[in-house]
Amino acid sequence: MTILKKKPFPASEEGAPRDTMGAEQYIDLTEMVFEDEGLGGLDGAKTVVKVGELFRYEDLSALTSEIYNDNIVVVDYTSIANDDLTMKRITAELKNVARDIDGDVAGVGKNLLMLTPRGVKIDRNKIKGGF
Repeated sequence: MTILKKKPFPASEEGAPRDTMGAEQYIDLTEMVFEDEGLGGLDGAKTVVKVGELFRYEDLSALTSEIYNDNIVVVDYTSIANDDLTMKRITAELKNVARDIDGDVAGVGKNLLMLTPRGVKIDRNKIKGGF
């Protein structure tokens, strides 16, 4: 008994084989740069949303300096979420920074915090779709 396999994608025009990606090939989205997203694409912005990660308490200084520079920072603290003492120290420090600059700090998702500079407040109410 012979089993015929149908190709999922037929050959392209004029019988030329289609370009396919092998299983070992992939696209790394962290290295992808879009046309309008060059390195200088942030020049005209007054406020920039930055994304950072916390691995230890000492990482806070780099994140808080962004707040003092009037940027918004979204912090992923997944790697230290289970360390209660470190989390207490970090949240206390972030609250002090927010109070110092009249900004705001709030949890916005699982293991995510948002810090905002002066004049930007975080609404604690979630927007829900009407589906």
